[in-house]
Amino acid sequence: MKKNFLVLAAALTCAVSLAACGGSKKEEAAAGGTLKLVTNAEFPPYEYHDSAVTGPAGNDIVGIDIEIGAAVAEKMGKTLEIEDIAFDSIIPELQSGKADIGLAGMTVTEDRKQNVDFSETYATAVQSIIVTKDSDIAGPDDLAGKKIGVQQGTTGDIFASDDFGDENVERYPKGVDAVQALVQGKIDAVIIDHEPAKVFAGDNDSLVLLDTAYAEEEYAIAVKKGNTELLDQVNAALKELKDSGKLDEIVAKYITAE
Repeated sequence: MKKNFLVLAAALTCAVSLAACGGSKKEEAAAGGTLKLVTNAEFPPYEYHDSAVTGPAGNDIVGIDIEIGAAVAEKMGKTLEIEDIAFDSIIPELQSGKADIGLAGMTVTEDRKQNVDFSETYATAVQSIIVTKDSDIAGPDDLAGKKIGVQQGTTGDIFASDDFGDENVERYPKGVDAVQALVQGKIDAVIIDHEPAKVFAGDNDSLVLLDTAYAEEEYAIAVKKGNTELLDQVNAALKELKDSGKLDEIVAKYITAE
């Protein structure tokens, strides 16, 4: 009863003085500020849409990276804001200052380090190969001369292009689009991160995930190049999450030991 009375009293106070209540919210937001995260929510379990779940930013985007971003924002005393964009638009958004951090299963590469700064690594990942069950592809060496599907702008795209040539790589806006092309027989294989690969292969009886890894990589949070203040804050928050075991807890929520 006491709780209900207090809630009612607060509501009446707002009703009597709307401007004051609104001003309080603005002051609160200004005090902590907003941390804008850009991602590409087509990469389960790191980031994806789930209409049955409300994510930490009040929308339906969930996943490992999203929860890490929310935890980092909380450590920094900021409110998290998320924007879902094309993967290859993430770095330009950071460079322009339209976003603060990029969290999208983004691998640290020398080329990307020319354009953005990276935090300490928060995950180690493996690039894997998906093929149809009747395929003669048994490992990376068998990909020569084959049509390989990738998500545009990802490390799967970069590695496959370097190894097998642009003429053998088919680029798709989303990983799921590449997988669908494989099912339809338009391409011979898909190269993508191991965790989403497990999801995609597990959802289709005609596909198989090869045991041999294609490549290994490290994921980190991207920030605008030269923004050392923000980078230091992100690294400090990540260290706290690692030391407390919270980071492992987030990962374990989405990835179970095999």
